[in-house]
Amino acid sequence: MSLRHPRASFAVIGQPIDHSLSPLIHKLFARQWTIDLDYRAIELSPDGLAVGLATFAAGGGYCLNVTLPHKQAVIALCGSLSAGARRAQAVNTLTAIDGSWHGDNTDGIGLVSDLSQRKGIDLRGRRTLLLGAGGAACGVAPALLDAGIGELVVCNRSPDKADGLVDSLEDPARVHSRYWEDLDDLAHFDLIINATSAGRGTQALKLPFHLGARQTVAVDLSYGRAAIDFLAWAKAAECGHCVDGLGMLVEQAAESFYLWQGVRPETDEVYMQLRKAADGEGASE
Repeated sequence: MSLRHPRASFAVIGQPIDHSLSPLIHKLFARQWTIDLDYRAIELSPDGLAVGLATFAAGGGYCLNVTLPHKQAVIALCGSLSAGARRAQAVNTLTAIDGSWHGDNTDGIGLVSDLSQRKGIDLRGRRTLLLGAGGAACGVAPALLDAGIGELVVCNRSPDKADGLVDSLEDPARVHSRYWEDLDDLAHFDLIINATSAGRGTQALKLPFHLGARQTVAVDLSYGRAAIDFLAWAKAAECGHCVDGLGMLVEQAAESFYLWQGVRPETDEVYMQLRKAADGEGASE
């Protein structure tokens, strides 16, 4: 089966974007069909988002991946949204359709696929702590609920954003928000997901060690250096599984590739190639 758009222009947008692995991942996917894909990384500031999208489209651009900090802001520039993007209120995949952008979200599918299929982790019934309430957190929360987790506790330094995410999920029996200061009083969790940008900035993420336990799966949605601090905490807290976001990155990219090209790439070899390179640079999982 051939690709739908082998000669189209693709890109990932964000800020910063220079260390993104998305161009490499998509090019490796396309080589499975012996295609040399045109996929670039484009740095766009929040103020330049609208102009950047228009410029890309005017130059023949067809598909975009969206990363920090644009996953929520880009919604206002979409002419249509998939049901998943509408539910998540976050977009990481854009497709040009009839002169406007269609927004989708593959982050949640990517995370669940990596944890349940590649890592063999059963998510059902897990009491889950989600740290953060921005675009990354919004993207994965619905998929976690669909995967059958038990309670979902959302904690963010800005409580109103956590409350907004909880309200949007419309599942009051399972989903609750807590203040950051409440973490000292909470019992351990079966699954802890760091969806904050703490590892990318200067603000350290300080968490009580008692939140982790031997049965805890600790996941940072970032990878490489951005995930080091959280994963170091997870190991110190004796979490049984410590996972970075590299596998999720590959799986969400595969879902985007499928939406654009109509074929699903093999991901294991791509993941192993990137994991080998990441381990050589000192990244951990």
